[in-house]
Amino acid sequence: MLKIGLTGGIGTGKSVVARLFNLLGIPVYNADFRARWLMENNPKLVENIKILLGSEVFNENNKPDRKKIAEVVFSNPEALNRLNALIHPAVANDFTLWCEHHVSAPYILKEAAILFESGADAGLDHFILVEAPEDLRIKRVMKRDLRSETEIQAIMKQQWPESKKRERCAYRIVNDDKLAVLPQVIEIDKKLRELTIKNQQDACTA
Repeated sequence: MLKIGLTGGIGTGKSVVARLFNLLGIPVYNADFRARWLMENNPKLVENIKILLGSEVFNENNKPDRKKIAEVVFSNPEALNRLNALIHPAVANDFTLWCEHHVSAPYILKEAAILFESGADAGLDHFILVEAPEDLRIKRVMKRDLRSETEIQAIMKQQWPESKKRERCAYRIVNDDKLAVLPQVIEIDKKLRELTIKNQQDACTA
């Protein structure tokens, strides 16, 4: 089974692309969503975050307050690195268990905003990059999350530039509100299914 990474900076629309692949029958692991879930439901991870950042970053229901966490880590690179060092191994283990339930799929997608930055690209076979102009990305996130342009730019600085990601990605999808996204998804899906068949045939003749 091929394991494909799907990435793109904030506001590029990678989640929309992921849903389109899912509609084509491809299982999608949303690493960002699972990280949030684990921060709420993995007791060991919750305890370690409290030790690192203090129990005040959790609310009265013992749920992480992501705004408070962001205020702490985005002004403290060391704290951000230590937080990531707690979260990323937990997500990697969760992903391994998830893959075991989808071995019959032609391929799977692992969706993550900081796929390369976090080391979450380890063990993946190929990568898809979702791209969009920076000004459009900022407008999208301002409308979606009600964040300021300054906040969004601070997040962008934590992510690799698209030019650097492009060097690692064999496939690209442009989501600039001009080019249709679905035909691009269908074309890549076709190529990946063909690659899966070829790999299976090569394995049988080896």
